[in-house]
Amino acid sequence: QESESENKLDGETASDSESKSEFGGSPPVPTSDDTPEVLNRALSNLSSRWKNWWVRGILTLAMITFFFIIIYLGPMVLMTIVMCVQIKCFHEIITIGYNVYHSYDLPWFRTLSWYFLLCVNYFFYGETVTDYFFTLVQREEPLRILSKYHRFISFALYLTGFCMFVLSLVKKHYRLQFYMFGWTHVTLLIVVTQSHLIIHNLFEGMIWFIVPISCVICNDIMAYMFGFFFGRTPLIKLSPKKTWEGFIGGFFATVLFGLLLSYVMSGYRCFTCPVEFNNDTNSFTVDCEPSELFQLQEYNIPAVLQSVVGWKTVRMYPFQIHSIALSTFASLIGPFGGFFASGFKRAFKIKDFANTIPGHGGIMDRFDCQYLMATFVNVYIASFIRGPNPSKLIQQFLTLRPDQQLHIFNTLKAHLLDKGMLGSLEDA
Repeated sequence: QESESENKLDGETASDSESKSEFGGSPPVPTSDDTPEVLNRALSNLSSRWKNWWVRGILTLAMITFFFIIIYLGPMVLMTIVMCVQIKCFHEIITIGYNVYHSYDLPWFRTLSWYFLLCVNYFFYGETVTDYFFTLVQREEPLRILSKYHRFISFALYLTGFCMFVLSLVKKHYRLQFYMFGWTHVTLLIVVTQSHLIIHNLFEGMIWFIVPISCVICNDIMAYMFGFFFGRTPLIKLSPKKTWEGFIGGFFATVLFGLLLSYVMSGYRCFTCPVEFNNDTNSFTVDCEPSELFQLQEYNIPAVLQSVVGWKTVRMYPFQIHSIALSTFASLIGPFGGFFASGFKRAFKIKDFANTIPGHGGIMDRFDCQYLMATFVNVYIASFIRGPNPSKLIQQFLTLRPDQQLHIFNTLKAHLLDKGMLGSLEDA
């Protein structure tokens, strides 16, 4: 009965047990104490609970400091770090699959996995280069050819990997090999697609990159703090240490943090302006006239709250209102990325994805919620913020044939005349 209850707790069913035999019943990956020796000696007199608290706290401060440094170094370094994190997360997930797969001595799994990673990155980042570095691409003949046939080249590369996979199929292990084929593609969907969206968010302005990531970090820290000191009520079976007290406390702390951080960052152009590539200097620039989102405006406070706060109006940036949506998602929905990762780890009976960061596990353990957040921010910007980009439309217009340009010009002129705008402009 105890064995059955443990299986139910793990969410294991009869079909799971059958598939386990096919996967070789791989033992759980052993975990070791990866805490630096200096910290072990300094914290040797503490209980394991408080020792873990201090280790996590010290390493968290170190990671936050590193985060500030890469922000200071600028957009190019941020993009490089996102790429490195993506590769490391992919490596950690694929390694778990490889530990199951290699016992059968089946060919090409790891090679094909990395090959597909290369193909998908070539496709996504090629699209980004064509989109954001249009003038540079059109200026260089090799880049122009690669841009013109980019999608065909990407498809040809993927098709090559697909054929290699089919040729690698081994009798009696077809199901396992298709499991791992699906494993690789789901990993690519989760990791590469989301990191690509993070880059797109960064181009909209560093504030769209920093605030969402900071909200997730704040929620993770504050939920841990509230749970550590006040936690009593378990939240979800997938993560037994998570509590309702930590979940609720983290929510209110994150919303407040998002409002304050947004207020500070909205006053600096280097954070609010879109990241654009300057073809004259061959470097990124973040200089512009701030949009209405980042200009202080006066808002009326609802009558119900006026008696409480004692104010009738409040001056704030419109972006702060959007930050409430971002911080709310980071607090209420973002943690489900962590729960998903917890379920994944319990399925394979491992504690962490890796031992990269002492007290925190692997890189994927720290970024499981960030990837979910990146998708939300990208969808939010596309739905409520971003409009047509005039500069990109002009770039596309200039690549057309002269007769096509003339047709568009005449159509636009007729449209403006019909609206009565062209006449007023000529009068002016």
